[in-house]
Amino acid sequence: MGVVRTTEQRYDHQAIDAKWQQRWLKERSNFVDDDDPRPKWYELTMYPYPSGDLHIGHWYAMSPSDSHARFRRMQGYNVLHPMGFDAFGLNAENAAIQRGIHPYRWTMENMENMRRQFRSMGAIYDWDREVVTCAPEYYKWNQWFFLQFYKSGLAYRAFAPVNWCPSCQTVLANEQVINGLCERCSSTVTHRDLNQWFFKITDYAEELLDHSKIDWPEKINRMQDNWIGRSEGVDIEFDISEYGLEEKSITTFTTRIDTVYGVTFVVLAPEHPLVEKLTTPEQKSEVEAYVEQARIQTEIERLSTEKEKTGVFTGAYCVNKLNGERVPILVGDYVLLTYGTGIVMGVPAHDERDFIFAKKYGLPIRVVVAPPGWDGEELEEAYIPAGTQVNSAQFDGMSSTEGLQRIAQYIEKKGWGTRTVQYRVRDWLISRQRYWGTPIPIIYCDDCGDVAVPEDDLPVLLPEDAEFRPTGESPLALNEAFVNTTCPNCAGPATRETDTMDTFVDSSWYFLRFTNAKYAGGPFDTEKLAQWGSVDQYTGGVEHAVMHLLYARFFVKALRDLGLLNFDEPFDRLYNQGVILGPDHEKMSKSRGNVIAPDEYVEAFGADVVRCFLMFLGPWDQGGTWSDSGINGTSRWMNRVWDVATRDARQLDDYPRDANAVRDMQRLMHKTIRRVGEDLERFKFNTALAGLMEYTNALGQIWEVKGVHSEHWAEAISNLLTLMAPLAPHVSEELWEQTGHKGSVHSRSWPEWDEGLAADEVITLVVQVNGRVRDKLEVPVSIDEAAAKAAALDSHRVAPHIDGKDIARVVYVPGKLVNVVAR
Repeated sequence: MGVVRTTEQRYDHQAIDAKWQQRWLKERSNFVDDDDPRPKWYELTMYPYPSGDLHIGHWYAMSPSDSHARFRRMQGYNVLHPMGFDAFGLNAENAAIQRGIHPYRWTMENMENMRRQFRSMGAIYDWDREVVTCAPEYYKWNQWFFLQFYKSGLAYRAFAPVNWCPSCQTVLANEQVINGLCERCSSTVTHRDLNQWFFKITDYAEELLDHSKIDWPEKINRMQDNWIGRSEGVDIEFDISEYGLEEKSITTFTTRIDTVYGVTFVVLAPEHPLVEKLTTPEQKSEVEAYVEQARIQTEIERLSTEKEKTGVFTGAYCVNKLNGERVPILVGDYVLLTYGTGIVMGVPAHDERDFIFAKKYGLPIRVVVAPPGWDGEELEEAYIPAGTQVNSAQFDGMSSTEGLQRIAQYIEKKGWGTRTVQYRVRDWLISRQRYWGTPIPIIYCDDCGDVAVPEDDLPVLLPEDAEFRPTGESPLALNEAFVNTTCPNCAGPATRETDTMDTFVDSSWYFLRFTNAKYAGGPFDTEKLAQWGSVDQYTGGVEHAVMHLLYARFFVKALRDLGLLNFDEPFDRLYNQGVILGPDHEKMSKSRGNVIAPDEYVEAFGADVVRCFLMFLGPWDQGGTWSDSGINGTSRWMNRVWDVATRDARQLDDYPRDANAVRDMQRLMHKTIRRVGEDLERFKFNTALAGLMEYTNALGQIWEVKGVHSEHWAEAISNLLTLMAPLAPHVSEELWEQTGHKGSVHSRSWPEWDEGLAADEVITLVVQVNGRVRDKLEVPVSIDEAAAKAAALDSHRVAPHIDGKDIARVVYVPGKLVNVVAR
């Protein structure tokens, strides 16, 4: 898409941008001094993946966060606002396959281009603190953390299902499976169990539900709570001893133990090891075919609420110990082995999907929690709410709320189960069958088993001579020089782990590294980390709510418990920006042809116009739509700023001074200082800019009317440029210099306002008659109740609506309205 420009800049924006970016670099204006005595403020925006170009979405995320960090610096804080690159990932590996270029080279070239683009934005990043996660000096510490987790039991190896392409002979990521088919060869994808590495995030499930120490959007907290999925219930056993197996019972978890007398079937996950043991010869072929079909489906497909539940009878039964009833055991693809125990009990009378399932397969539907007024008739649909226990032996007649407690107590007394808390969240599977990631520092020895790589041998480096095949097989597994090694324990032949770590490991602690990115003595400099602490303000997209943000919280808590740091949360405050849409109001994509390339607009309008337009689009957390007419409007405002700031104020001294004009100008200035400061404090960039635009327009009108002198005008312009500085750093810096100021506008303290001057002199008083607005009066802000009521009743617009009527009462809401009740 081309740039549509309808305004000409009144200044050479390209020269100004280049001039100040070079000077800031030369003078190290953005260098962060750890010894600065001012209070610290650590503000961070989520670092980007080096895809090659900064797109307008990056600008939308980073220009406002940079403006807020600049604002904090002017408020008197020593601000750390760093930048780096989330440099590992599948895209680089795909580029290696498609373009024949090594991921390292592809990534490094992309980062160099993106650094240039970041500088064109005018951001205050101190590039001495840059973090690049694919650098050995960074991923060495991923491996070190893994070893600490391994020693403490937080890292472990277990079998887990993966997507497997039998044709390519490789593991596929979920995004590589399209409608159940391999994206590379279109073969049917199956599932197979692989031995993989996990981090034990479930150990922290309860603490992760505590949001009391963070100021985050409630939506994010709720999403994390739902992801963790805490449930209180009962683990209850069903007897299978009649089959002579080693396992004498099966266990399922339920939050509705009050319905246990209504169980008419039990369902096993297709992957459950008991499926093969319990299936009768008569049912074997049907069950095996069903299990094979289930393996093709993704978890999302199997758990979809829109998908009809299906199942197959194994031929086996289990006994409900509470009533001695034998109930059939089925296999169902809607049950996952990785959730709970991999077994669920079916209570069709009191679960909507169980009800439909029972109807479909002709299974009994027994009511055990009766609705109000129930007389024993069949239910037309499942009854979910609380009710009265029926068909529940000695518990009949009590409320189901009481039944929940009493039945649970009875089961525990009998030794048939225990009350417990269960979490839906599963341990974090960190193994990835890829090359471009952190090698997992484990060696496998036939004699010694799993052996941790000694810390002195870190980092385990990625081999540079990797071979990237279109089959997608991990190049590490194909690289004999990497795979074959020596056991550090016995010196015998051994092999390396060829999986790499999930790239979310990189982003789970990168914010700690920024405090001293060059530190070689550990993952972070403990002295500097103690100084900067947790991130005061984090900004980024809501899409990271339950992955990156949750994993970072887990990491910090785990490192705290290992004695490596002394705080509980990574990010004290969180603000999520919205999404910027294309001119067609659709999400930007190359296929739609609606992608906005920021470089073109920076060249046409200058960085500050692009920054300010993005911030003026609307509330930052709600996103907005790109508009060429809109950016031209922002350009016109910047021209007006240039115009009013470069006028010769001495001309004003040729006219008489008007005390009222001076007072009005000062009142406007102080109100604008207050408004812009309060808006920037709350990330309300659009309304802050609206205030600056109104202020600029008002200054133009004041110039025409005259009545103020050069010293008043200079103060007004000085404050305009100061208030603009965080938002439009280049133009404000240039005009600061052109208006005769020494030093940098960015070194100036944020101006304070005078409450007396910023206060309103008049307010708008709404007058209603019987609830309908009849007039709006401009009245002194100090007006009292009696005067407000009198003014309302004296209004000539109110008179026709009360003449000849009795005034029942007059209601006054201070500073807002008067409502006359007339009959």
